[in-house]
Amino acid sequence: MYAIIENGNKQYKVSEGDVVRVEKLNAEVGATVEFNAVLVSTDDGIKVGADVAGAKVSATVEAQDKFKKVIVFKYKAKKNERKKQGHRQPFTAVKIEKITL
Repeated sequence: MYAIIENGNKQYKVSEGDVVRVEKLNAEVGATVEFNAVLVSTDDGIKVGADVAGAKVSATVEAQDKFKKVIVFKYKAKKNERKKQGHRQPFTAVKIEKITL
């Protein structure tokens, strides 16, 4: 059984027991959060749309952290114009506990 959840304008394929890094959530480590399911696949088949209107995926927050640094370097040739920036995107690691229809 798996589900497609939506968070931060992105979609993630999850199963029970998976640890997924999603967009940063305002939740403490150990807290329980719920996501809306867009699609749920069961033994009976795939359910989508109105069939999964009440479907929820509950998860536990494992960690609040940042991804590895990405270097952004911009320059203009022959103009001695250079700009170097670093960026670390924050994320929340969640462990999927239960998928309910």
